[in-house]
Amino acid sequence: MTKDELRAELERQAQRYKDVYGGEVVTYAAQPDPDRKPWRKRPTVQDQAFQQELQKIEQARNAE
Repeated sequence: MTKDELRAELERQAQRYKDVYGGEVVTYAAQPDPDRKPWRKRPTVQDQAFQQELQKIEQARNAE
């Protein structure tokens, strides 16, 4: 089935719905794809260990 055949079939179905049920057919434009989120670097194991060491040092300073 080509695009033209599909369009014609959908038009026939819409017209039939209007004739048989007396309804209104509303067509919508396709929704745009959502924007991509900016890339964020995930912390590595070394980054996490470094942050933990910094926290330990801060806690040691505050304990004094």
